[in-house]
Amino acid sequence: MKIVIEFYRTRAEDDAQAVVGRETALAADVEDAIEIARLLATTLEMPQQPDAVLITGADGAMLYRGAIAAQAGWEGPTA
Repeated sequence: MKIVIEFYRTRAEDDAQAVVGRETALAADVEDAIEIARLLATTLEMPQQPDAVLITGADGAMLYRGAIAAQAGWEGPTA
């Protein structure tokens, strides 16, 4: 399936979000999409270090949203 991965920063004061990176990819399933996002989070050059990720399908439906914990993995899916 085709997926869109958005990496973003969240401002604590007002929960404002800014997208700092966006990539499209092909994934076999949601778990594969999460693994691709994990890899990209560490290899993409982005203007800021993202603190969260949103993965959507080609139709725009949310597949996964979660925080990126620095070097310790991610929180579980919220979808």
